[in-house]
Parts: sequence; C-alpha cells; structure tokens
Amino acid sequence: MMKNLMGLVVAALLLGGCQQGAMQVDEAQRTEAAKEAMVAPTPPMGWNSFDAYDCRINETEFRSIVDFMAEHLKEYGWEYAVIDYIWWHPEPGNWNTPRRFGHPNIRYRSEGEPLHPEYITMDENGRLLPSVERFPSSAGGKGFKPLADFVHSKGLKFGIHIMRGIHRYAAYQKTPIKGSNYLASDIAELQDTCRWCNHMYGVDPTKDGAQEYYNSLFEMYADWGVDFVKADDMMFQNYHKGEIEMISKAIEHCGRPMVLSLSCGEAPLSQAKHLSQYSNMWRISADFWDDWEKVEHNFDLLNAWSPHIQANRWPDADMLPIGHISLNNRPHGPDRNSKFTEPEHYTLMTLWSIARSPLMWGGDPLSTPIEIVNTFLKNEEVIAVNQYSTDNRQIFNHQGEAIWIATDTKTDDRYLALFNLQDEEKDITFEFEWEYLRSTFQVRDLWERKGLGTFRQRFGAKLPPHGAGLYRLTKVVEK
Repeated sequence: MMKNLMGLVVAALLLGGCQQGAMQVDEAQRTEAAKEAMVAPTPPMGWNSFDAYDCRINETEFRSIVDFMAEHLKEYGWEYAVIDYIWWHPEPGNWNTPRRFGHPNIRYRSEGEPLHPEYITMDENGRLLPSVERFPSSAGGKGFKPLADFVHSKGLKFGIHIMRGIHRYAAYQKTPIKGSNYLASDIAELQDTCRWCNHMYGVDPTKDGAQEYYNSLFEMYADWGVDFVKADDMMFQNYHKGEIEMISKAIEHCGRPMVLSLSCGEAPLSQAKHLSQYSNMWRISADFWDDWEKVEHNFDLLNAWSPHIQANRWPDADMLPIGHISLNNRPHGPDRNSKFTEPEHYTLMTLWSIARSPLMWGGDPLSTPIEIVNTFLKNEEVIAVNQYSTDNRQIFNHQGEAIWIATDTKTDDRYLALFNLQDEEKDITFEFEWEYLRSTFQVRDLWERKGLGTFRQRFGAKLPPHGAGLYRLTKVVEK
C-alpha cells in the first residue's frame, strides 16, 4: 500500500506540482482508508428510540430495551441500540408545549443567549454531554461510556444521534475548541440553523478550527465506545457537503470504527457519489410513519436508489414503525400500535428486505406484542434476503402491481418479491422469461417457511390488498 501511495506522489508531482500531488495523495489515502473501514458490509440492523420515545428515553428504559434485544433479537442480527436526539436535555417534555426556537422547550434571546441554560448539558469545550438526570451513569464526566460498556457486555453495539453543528450556547459562551486556538464563535455560522430543531449553529468548513471541533467530538465519542452515529440535518432541506466531509474525516481521525448514518431525507439523488464516498447509510425518504401512502412513495425512492446499493454504502428507507409507537402521544399521532394492516406489515418488511435498506426497528420492545416481534423481526429466511443478496432491483411497478428480484450471493438462487398495491385482492404473476429463466424452479415461500412445488415459465400468487409475498427460486437440476 505504501509503495502505491509513493507512486501516486511521484506521478502527481510530475503532472501538476506539489500542491496537486498532495491533493491526489490525500484522496488516495482517504479511498484506501474507506476500503479498510468496512464497518457495514451488510445493511445495519438494530433499534432506534425515536419512533417510540421521541427525545424522552431515559437510562432505565434503554437498559431494559438492551436486555430485550440481547434475549430476543441479537441472534437474528439486530445488533445496534441507538439513542436518538436531545439526550443532553434533562426535561425534554412533550410536544404540546408552545412552538419556540429549538426543541424541546428552550428559548433564546436574539443574540443567542438561552433563557434556560440549566437545561443544556455541555463541557468546557462546547461539546454536549448526556443529561445526568436522565442518564445517571454519565455523572462525573463519564458521558455515555458506562452505558456503551453495558451494551457491549450484552454482545450488542451502541449508537447515538447528533445534530449537525455546534450548540448556540457554546457560540454565545465562546467556549474554546479542543485541539486548537479557536473559539466556538469563530466557526459558528449564525445564519445557518436547522429549520425544525433550532439549537445548533452550522459549522463553517472554511474556518480554522472547524475540523478540530468535529475531531474533538468524535474523539470523545470514541472514548465513550460509540459504534454508530446518526448525524441529522445533513441533507434536507439543504445539502451540507462540507460538514458531511468533516464528520467523515473526524471518524477516520478518531481511530474507532463507526457507522455514519445521515439524516434526514429525502437525500438528493444527484449527490449519490458524494454520499457513497463519505457515509455508510443515508436517508432517502422523509420521516417514515405508518401511512400506506408513504410505503407507496418508498417504492419509487428505493427503485431510484437501487443502482447505488453496495457493501458499506446503503440507501436508507428509514425506521420500521412496527409495534407500539408514539408513546405518550407525538405530533405524528396518538400513542398507538402501528396503523399498518397485517398485509401492509408484510409489504413493509418484504420491500425493505429485497431493496437492502438498513433495518432499524422503531417500535417499543417493552410493550410491543411478542407475536409481532416473532412474526416480523425473527424470520431468518427473510432477513437473509436483506443481508445476503445482490442485483436487487424492481422489474416493474404498474397498475397496482410491483415485482422485485434479487440473487442470493451464497447459492445463486433468485429471490422474488410480489406486491399487490391495490385496495382489493389480486393475482400477481411473474413470467420467468422476463429474466430469461428458462428452466424449472422449486419455489419456497419465505414468510410461510414452506415449499410450494416446482414451476416452469411463470409463478404467481393471490395477494390481499396491500399485501406481499417473498419467495426463493431454486433451479432444478435436470438429469
């Protein structure tokens, strides 16, 4: 590897001088580092607190959920336990408070001074820390390390959500940036704030101290033992190219492998190459909830992004709102079990699986009926489609019928997904000739876990409204 890099240096100097050569070497090093940091060879699987708890989860609840995951889900591949946003606030409250700058209920004076600084848990370098009131093990400056250690002791991996940028209060206080001679106020872009969670200022990537700030953040996360970072306000409504690159470089710099997940969507398709270069998964949809129209839209999104599916780089259709969600009421509806019908649950899991979206469950493990968990989250044959298939693509989507196909990387069997998007029962048929499958195939129903017999020329199924079927096609060896 070093010989290759030296060769690049010599070639670059000859072609365009020292500056151009340095740029080419830096890019070569970054590419090599990306290849070596294969932190997500298959689509990440896990649980995220947002759909069920919004910003209000506490340590007791989280530890209980980790226990549940270790007992019920780990063996099926669900390995990431992720705390979503505003974990630095001691009393995040409910959504029925008046609208204000920021969320939860922290208001600011025009110059950026918070009216309630006691709600902001931050260190001397302007880095947000978990609230001791909600996460007591973080006391004494330990941060999330004790909680991450607990997750790791269960054989799972630990993740957190962060908002892009630097906190307003850090800029107001002019806190020093660790590892530099600059202050938070030197790098903060006061005009650049998230439109739906207004606590942070953007970080100007052209300013000295900006990269050092992100480096200091991820050095702290590495010390905590973080394995997964969901970075929010990165792509919508504006695409923050500079901060995406700074976060990616900060992960490389910190020395600890971490999955970088970018939110929120819809990600711009025009940035597919950049997203693949600097992140491991990125949200292609807006916040996904239990509405059938959102499923229909994600068919189109997943189809558009399917050419960009690759190891360590995953278009993300968002979390799975399965089971008990929206605890204690949320703006996306009342406390409820998912509004999806049973057939719609099958469609959701089938589409996410054959399109190889990351599988991040959003329901509450502590109160979701175990039958739901057993049916939709513990089918090894369905999960295998998500984890170990290739050439995943939509064959067509027309007049309420959709068909996807993929290939099993281990056997070269074909995976076939049939979808009925109409409001009434319908026969959906796949013609083998569409894929030049000119042989006889054994067909296995993956959801029912049973063989259906041998078929030649075509295979079809009668599906309920908004229902789906997922099948394995194994070529019959003719003697």
